[in-house]
Amino acid sequence: MKLSVVIPAYNEQESIIETIEILYNVLQKYEIPHEILVVNDNSKDNTEQVLQELKSKITTLNYYTNKGNNGFGYAVRYGLERFDGDCVAIMMADLSDDPEDLVKFYKAMLEGNYDCVFGSRFIKGGKVVDYPKHKYWINRLANFIVRISVGMRYNDTTNAFKLYKRETMEGLKPFLSPHFNLTLELPLKAIVRGYTYTILPNSWTNRKYGVSKLKIKEMGSRYFFILLYCLIEKFFSRGDFKKNKK
Repeated sequence: MKLSVVIPAYNEQESIIETIEILYNVLQKYEIPHEILVVNDNSKDNTEQVLQELKSKITTLNYYTNKGNNGFGYAVRYGLERFDGDCVAIMMADLSDDPEDLVKFYKAMLEGNYDCVFGSRFIKGGKVVDYPKHKYWINRLANFIVRISVGMRYNDTTNAFKLYKRETMEGLKPFLSPHFNLTLELPLKAIVRGYTYTILPNSWTNRKYGVSKLKIKEMGSRYFFILLYCLIEKFFSRGDFKKNKK
Protein backbone atom coordinates (compact mmCIF):
# COMPACT_ATOMS: atom_id res chain seq x y z
CA MET A 1 0.00 0.00 0.00
CA LYS A 2 1.52 3.29 -1.13
CA LEU A 3 1.56 6.09 1.43
CA SER A 4 1.20 9.73 0.44
CA VAL A 5 2.19 12.45 2.89
CA VAL A 6 0.66 15.88 2.23
CA ILE A 7 2.59 18.76 3.79
CA PRO A 8 1.28 22.33 3.51
CA ALA A 9 4.07 24.90 3.61
CA TYR A 10 3.88 28.67 3.91
CA ASN A 11 7.16 30.51 4.48
CA GLU A 12 8.90 27.38 5.78
CA GLN A 13 12.33 27.78 4.17
CA GLU A 14 14.06 27.23 7.52
CA SER A 15 12.12 24.10 8.49
CA ILE A 16 11.26 22.28 5.30
CA ILE A 17 14.70 20.79 4.53
CA GLU A 18 15.01 19.03 7.89
CA THR A 19 11.37 17.92 7.82
CA ILE A 20 11.55 16.31 4.38
CA GLU A 21 14.97 14.75 4.84
CA ILE A 22 14.06 13.13 8.16
CA LEU A 23 10.67 11.97 6.86
CA TYR A 24 12.24 10.50 3.73
CA ASN A 25 14.97 8.70 5.68
CA VAL A 26 12.46 7.15 8.11
CA LEU A 27 10.14 5.93 5.33
CA GLN A 28 13.11 4.52 3.41
CA LYS A 29 14.38 2.76 6.53
CA TYR A 30 11.09 0.91 6.90
CA GLU A 31 10.84 0.32 3.13
CA ILE A 32 7.43 1.97 2.88
CA PRO A 33 6.42 2.84 -0.69
CA HIS A 34 5.53 6.50 -0.57
CA GLU A 35 5.37 9.97 -2.03
CA ILE A 36 6.02 13.20 -0.17
CA LEU A 37 3.72 15.88 -1.58
CA VAL A 38 4.45 19.41 -0.43
CA VAL A 39 2.03 22.21 -1.24
CA ASN A 40 3.84 25.52 -1.27
CA ASP A 41 1.05 27.88 -0.26
CA ASN A 42 2.30 30.80 -2.34
CA SER A 43 5.15 31.45 0.09
CA LYS A 44 6.82 34.85 0.14
CA ASP A 45 10.25 33.52 1.14
CA ASN A 46 12.50 30.95 -0.58
CA THR A 47 10.39 27.88 0.20
CA GLU A 48 9.84 27.10 -3.49
CA GLN A 49 13.55 27.36 -4.34
CA VAL A 50 14.39 25.08 -1.43
CA LEU A 51 11.85 22.53 -2.71
CA GLN A 52 13.37 22.67 -6.18
CA GLU A 53 16.77 21.80 -4.76
CA LEU A 54 15.38 19.03 -2.57
CA LYS A 55 13.50 17.46 -5.47
CA SER A 56 16.77 16.85 -7.31
CA LYS A 57 17.98 14.77 -4.35
CA ILE A 58 14.82 13.09 -3.03
CA THR A 59 13.15 11.02 -5.72
CA THR A 60 9.84 10.56 -3.88
CA LEU A 61 9.31 14.30 -3.41
CA ASN A 62 6.70 16.15 -5.45
CA TYR A 63 5.59 19.70 -4.87
CA TYR A 64 3.02 22.14 -6.17
CA THR A 65 2.57 25.85 -5.64
CA ASN A 66 -0.96 26.84 -4.73
CA LYS A 67 -1.36 30.24 -6.37
CA GLY A 68 -5.11 30.39 -5.83
CA ASN A 69 -6.91 30.95 -2.54
CA ASN A 70 -4.38 30.56 0.23
CA GLY A 71 -4.60 29.30 3.80
CA PHE A 72 -3.93 26.03 5.61
CA GLY A 73 -7.18 24.37 4.57
CA TYR A 74 -6.87 25.42 0.95
CA ALA A 75 -3.28 24.15 0.80
CA VAL A 76 -4.15 20.77 2.30
CA ARG A 77 -7.18 20.42 0.02
CA TYR A 78 -4.94 21.22 -2.97
CA GLY A 79 -2.75 18.29 -1.99
CA LEU A 80 -5.69 15.99 -1.29
CA GLU A 81 -6.85 16.46 -4.88
CA ARG A 82 -3.46 15.44 -6.27
CA PHE A 83 -1.90 12.65 -4.16
CA ASP A 84 -1.46 9.26 -5.82
CA GLY A 85 -1.13 6.89 -2.84
CA ASP A 86 -3.54 4.31 -1.45
CA CYS A 87 -3.62 6.20 1.84
CA VAL A 88 -2.75 9.74 2.83
CA ALA A 89 -1.42 11.45 5.94
CA ILE A 90 -1.31 15.15 6.73
CA MET A 91 1.87 16.39 8.40
CA MET A 92 3.22 19.79 9.33
CA ALA A 93 6.19 21.40 7.59
CA ASP A 94 7.82 22.37 10.90
CA LEU A 95 8.57 18.77 12.00
CA SER A 96 6.23 19.07 14.96
CA ASP A 97 4.99 15.58 14.03
CA ASP A 98 7.27 12.56 14.42
CA PRO A 99 7.78 10.42 11.28
CA GLU A 100 8.26 7.37 13.51
CA ASP A 101 4.65 7.86 14.65
CA LEU A 102 3.56 7.88 11.01
CA VAL A 103 5.17 4.46 10.54
CA LYS A 104 3.12 3.17 13.50
CA PHE A 105 -0.05 4.63 11.98
CA TYR A 106 0.71 2.99 8.63
CA LYS A 107 1.36 -0.43 10.16
CA ALA A 108 -1.81 -0.19 12.28
CA MET A 109 -3.88 0.60 9.19
CA LEU A 110 -2.43 -2.40 7.38
CA GLU A 111 -2.86 -4.79 10.30
CA GLY A 112 -6.34 -3.68 11.33
CA ASN A 113 -7.66 -2.66 7.91
CA TYR A 114 -8.94 0.59 9.44
CA ASP A 115 -10.37 3.37 7.29
CA CYS A 116 -8.57 5.96 9.43
CA VAL A 117 -5.86 6.14 12.07
CA PHE A 118 -6.10 9.13 14.41
CA GLY A 119 -3.34 10.48 16.61
CA SER A 120 -3.83 11.71 20.14
CA ARG A 121 -1.24 13.62 22.11
CA PHE A 122 -3.32 13.32 25.28
CA ILE A 123 -3.61 9.59 25.91
CA LYS A 124 -1.13 7.20 27.50
CA GLY A 125 2.02 7.19 25.40
CA GLY A 126 1.34 10.59 23.82
CA LYS A 127 3.27 13.72 24.69
CA VAL A 128 3.72 17.38 23.88
CA VAL A 129 7.01 19.26 24.07
CA ASP A 130 7.09 23.03 24.61
CA TYR A 131 3.35 23.41 24.05
CA PRO A 132 2.30 27.03 24.85
CA LYS A 133 0.19 26.97 28.02
CA HIS A 134 -2.64 29.17 26.74
CA LYS A 135 -2.96 27.06 23.59
CA TYR A 136 -2.94 23.90 25.69
CA TRP A 137 -5.94 24.95 27.79
CA ILE A 138 -7.85 26.27 24.80
CA ASN A 139 -7.14 22.99 22.99
CA ARG A 140 -8.34 20.88 25.91
CA LEU A 141 -11.53 22.90 26.32
CA ALA A 142 -12.34 22.84 22.60
CA ASN A 143 -11.75 19.10 22.33
CA PHE A 144 -13.87 18.45 25.43
CA ILE A 145 -16.77 20.38 23.87
CA VAL A 146 -16.40 18.46 20.59
CA ARG A 147 -16.16 15.09 22.32
CA ILE A 148 -19.23 15.64 24.49
CA SER A 149 -21.26 17.16 21.64
CA VAL A 150 -20.61 14.31 19.22
CA GLY A 151 -20.63 11.59 21.88
CA MET A 152 -17.31 9.95 21.11
CA ARG A 153 -14.16 8.85 22.89
CA TYR A 154 -11.60 10.59 20.67
CA ASN A 155 -10.08 13.51 22.57
CA ASP A 156 -7.77 15.21 20.04
CA THR A 157 -9.81 15.96 16.93
CA THR A 158 -7.99 19.25 16.26
CA ASN A 159 -4.72 17.34 15.90
CA ALA A 160 -3.91 17.49 12.17
CA PHE A 161 -1.77 14.34 12.29
CA LYS A 162 -3.99 11.57 10.91
CA LEU A 163 -3.97 8.86 8.25
CA TYR A 164 -6.85 8.06 5.87
CA LYS A 165 -7.40 5.50 3.14
CA ARG A 166 -7.93 6.98 -0.32
CA GLU A 167 -11.52 5.76 -0.49
CA THR A 168 -12.18 7.25 2.95
CA MET A 169 -10.91 10.64 1.85
CA GLU A 170 -13.12 10.45 -1.23
CA GLY A 171 -16.08 9.69 1.02
CA LEU A 172 -15.48 12.83 3.10
CA LYS A 173 -15.93 15.21 0.16
CA PRO A 174 -16.90 17.90 -0.51
CA PHE A 175 -14.56 19.72 1.83
CA LEU A 176 -15.85 22.90 3.46
CA SER A 177 -12.96 24.30 5.48
CA PRO A 178 -10.50 26.81 4.03
CA HIS A 179 -8.52 27.18 7.25
CA PHE A 180 -7.30 25.11 10.22
CA ASN A 181 -10.86 23.94 10.86
CA LEU A 182 -10.16 21.32 8.19
CA THR A 183 -8.34 19.41 10.95
CA LEU A 184 -11.71 19.12 12.70
CA GLU A 185 -13.83 18.54 9.60
CA LEU A 186 -12.02 15.44 8.37
CA PRO A 187 -12.17 13.27 11.52
CA LEU A 188 -15.68 14.40 12.52
CA LYS A 189 -17.06 13.56 9.10
CA ALA A 190 -15.28 10.20 9.20
CA ILE A 191 -16.77 9.38 12.59
CA VAL A 192 -20.27 10.65 11.77
CA ARG A 193 -20.29 8.82 8.45
CA GLY A 194 -19.37 5.50 10.00
CA TYR A 195 -15.79 4.95 8.87
CA THR A 196 -13.71 2.65 11.05
CA TYR A 197 -10.82 4.10 12.99
CA THR A 198 -8.32 3.44 15.73
CA ILE A 199 -6.54 5.92 17.98
CA LEU A 200 -2.80 5.81 18.63
CA PRO A 201 -0.64 8.04 20.83
CA ASN A 202 1.63 10.48 19.06
CA SER A 203 4.07 13.16 20.07
CA TRP A 204 4.13 16.85 19.19
CA THR A 205 7.13 19.17 19.43
CA ASN A 206 6.95 22.93 19.04
CA ARG A 207 8.62 24.38 15.97
CA LYS A 208 12.28 25.44 16.00
CA TYR A 209 11.95 28.16 13.39
CA GLY A 210 9.39 30.73 12.32
CA VAL A 211 5.98 31.32 13.85
CA SER A 212 2.81 29.27 14.00
CA LYS A 213 0.26 30.05 11.28
CA LEU A 214 -2.68 29.19 13.57
CA LYS A 215 -4.46 32.31 14.84
CA ILE A 216 -6.72 31.22 17.69
CA LYS A 217 -8.80 34.41 17.73
CA GLU A 218 -9.75 33.86 14.09
CA MET A 219 -10.65 30.19 14.44
CA GLY A 220 -13.31 29.92 17.17
CA SER A 221 -16.35 30.58 14.99
CA ARG A 222 -14.90 28.50 12.14
CA TYR A 223 -14.43 25.45 14.37
CA PHE A 224 -17.95 25.96 15.72
CA PHE A 225 -19.33 26.07 12.17
CA ILE A 226 -17.78 22.69 11.36
CA LEU A 227 -18.94 21.15 14.64
CA LEU A 228 -22.47 22.43 14.02
CA TYR A 229 -22.44 21.13 10.44
CA CYS A 230 -21.34 17.65 11.54
CA LEU A 231 -23.97 17.56 14.29
CA ILE A 232 -26.67 18.50 11.77
CA GLU A 233 -25.43 15.76 9.46
CA LYS A 234 -25.36 13.23 12.30
CA PHE A 235 -28.87 13.88 13.56
CA PHE A 236 -30.78 15.06 10.49
CA SER A 237 -29.24 13.62 7.31
CA ARG A 238 -30.95 10.21 7.78
CA GLY A 239 -27.71 8.44 6.92
CA ASP A 240 -27.46 9.87 3.39
CA PHE A 241 -23.69 10.34 3.75
CA LYS A 242 -22.90 7.11 5.59
CA LYS A 243 -20.10 4.87 4.41
CA ASN A 244 -21.22 2.39 1.78
CA LYS A 245 -21.17 -0.97 3.58
CA LYS A 246 -21.27 -3.05 0.38
